[in-house]
Amino acid sequence: MRATVVRRFGGPEVLEPVEVPVPEPGPGQVRIRVAAAAVNPVDLATRAGILTAAGVVPPREVLGLGWDVAGVVDTRGGRFAEGDAVIGLRDRIATPLGAYAEWIVLDASAVAPAPAGVSFPEAATLPLNALTAAQALDLVETTGTVLVTGAAGAVGGYAVALAKVRGLRVVAVASAADEGLVRGFGADEFVPRGPALGDRVRALVPGGVDAALDPALLGLEALDAVRGGGELVAFAAGAAPLPLRGVRVSSVWIRADGERLAELSGLASKGVLPLRVAEVLPLSEAAAAHERLDAGGLRGRLVLTP
Repeated sequence: MRATVVRRFGGPEVLEPVEVPVPEPGPGQVRIRVAAAAVNPVDLATRAGILTAAGVVPPREVLGLGWDVAGVVDTRGGRFAEGDAVIGLRDRIATPLGAYAEWIVLDASAVAPAPAGVSFPEAATLPLNALTAAQALDLVETTGTVLVTGAAGAVGGYAVALAKVRGLRVVAVASAADEGLVRGFGADEFVPRGPALGDRVRALVPGGVDAALDPALLGLEALDAVRGGGELVAFAAGAAPLPLRGVRVSSVWIRADGERLAELSGLASKGVLPLRVAEVLPLSEAAAAHERLDAGGLRGRLVLTP
């Protein structure tokens, strides 16, 4: 089968198309014929060697790329039957094959039914980013007001929508040009990205918000918008600010969770979660997809199809 891997670190040019045997599932696993795989910033960090330098990914001769997959089960496993349309998350990122391939093997516990009524490319944008947002929200206890930074991004957009499902009041931070977009996700209040964030948030929410989700990695700027004794969730290793003023600071570490992913798939089927595709490219153009994501400015995910 065809796959795309990394044997040396660098720019998009190091992405290498290879022919490898079709993987065989083991006990408790399913094999999925890949219909679509999303391209995420973590793929770029893996390719560039940033995650290995940070001690997140151990040195390997070959690294596969791609966390998100949508496709069709072609071997029975767990609760899934051959022919089931599914989505899944590969969270073991030091393996030699990822979702940038024609087939992938995942633990059945990392897989969920695909959302009904959407395309495979749309479905492939859900697992990593929606699970990250959901698991971040699990870390906060508030029933009041939550700040979401980077609210126009993939994780931030899901965080806004899921916070509304939970009944929270949402203050969203994004570029001024994206106000309409994030209000469409359900944001109650909007604060344009820029300096003195804490002051501008507190003008809307006296005393500060109860909690902040910080996928934009604003750190202390986001913390300043949180009331004393509130909560903040950081979204990257080393991005958590000091717990000033008694703010409880935690970090979300994504994990595969098929049961939770099935809940999110159901919300996507109902149109509650925003599935956004920027462009669909063939797997053979993985390097071009990395170049586009590197350049920035996208709204929605780039998706590869074998």
